[in-house]
Amino acid sequence: MQNITIKKKFSLLGLTAVLAIGFVVSPFAQATPQDEINQLRAENAQNNAQVRSLAGEAASYEDAIRQLSANIAAVQAKIDENTAQQARLNEQIAAAEAELAKQRDLIGQNIRSMYLDGDISTLEMLASSKDLSDFVDKEQYRGTVQNKIRVTLEKIQELRLTLKAQKEAVELLLKDQAAQRAQLAASYNEQSNLLAYNQSQRDAFNAKTKANSKRIDELIAAQRRANFGAPDGGYYFLRFKGDIKSFNPANYPYANAGFGMSPGGCADNDGPDKWGYCTRQCVSFAAWAVEASGRSAPRYYGNARDWVAAAYAHPGDVDVYRSPEPGDVAISTSGYWGHAMYVTSVNGNKFTTWEYNGNLNGQRSDTTRSY
Repeated sequence: MQNITIKKKFSLLGLTAVLAIGFVVSPFAQATPQDEINQLRAENAQNNAQVRSLAGEAASYEDAIRQLSANIAAVQAKIDENTAQQARLNEQIAAAEAELAKQRDLIGQNIRSMYLDGDISTLEMLASSKDLSDFVDKEQYRGTVQNKIRVTLEKIQELRLTLKAQKEAVELLLKDQAAQRAQLAASYNEQSNLLAYNQSQRDAFNAKTKANSKRIDELIAAQRRANFGAPDGGYYFLRFKGDIKSFNPANYPYANAGFGMSPGGCADNDGPDKWGYCTRQCVSFAAWAVEASGRSAPRYYGNARDWVAAAYAHPGDVDVYRSPEPGDVAISTSGYWGHAMYVTSVNGNKFTTWEYNGNLNGQRSDTTRSY
């Protein structure tokens, strides 16, 4: 097609400026895909901050739960120990009761055998003795037996009382420990519930972040499809002034530089490059290709979709055509960012390009397109 005249260029430029001003001041301006991406990424940043905060809270809950678990285990160990001690005391008390009953029975038998109930008098015992020494032996034996029985009964009764006192002390201790265990269990359940709620909150934020990331991917995928589909209204071909020389696209100086798709400028260690573009983007490569071919590179033209209007504003540097020639920069205005490509050859209604970031991955590709 014919070159667009200077008059038409300025007319279009003026229309573009009016539209741009109207877009800025109009309260009814429609949000762009980039606006949505910015909002989603801002939401994701807030979500991630919330998740980090919740993770810190979760760590404190987990620490409390671990400490409570250790305390519960320690109290339970004491309860188990005291329960075993209680069982042993019960056995000992039962044994003492049995021994007490046995000794009482023995007392009865000894009393009957020694006539402690008064069936035999001292005179009768003396008469039945062979001599005085025999009488003394019998008297001493009876006293010894009586004293032994009394001491045994006293010891058994003392043991019985001691065991009962120990049993009561253990029962009180068990009661206190059971209350302590119940309190620890209540605290454990409270911390566990807080942790579970905390986890549900993190899951909700993570789910939202995942949904937002999916939407961002969809928006970027739409731009990727626009880069390789026929653009609405066709391509524009920017023809920069000057003689064209050959060059090697592999010499693009930013091939190993940073790359990112963050909105709002070069925020991923990706420039800007010497011409005012983020490195490994289509516009960065296109600007370099124009310069590498021996002409003046376009500087600070903005996103690819802005290059047509920028070209109209620089009529001494570049002309805009609707049919390509080798050395042109082909511009698609489809999608939010648009796409810039360096034309290497033309064959009929097809043209072949060198381009960067067509797949939004920061890599170079060679593509043949129809116009």
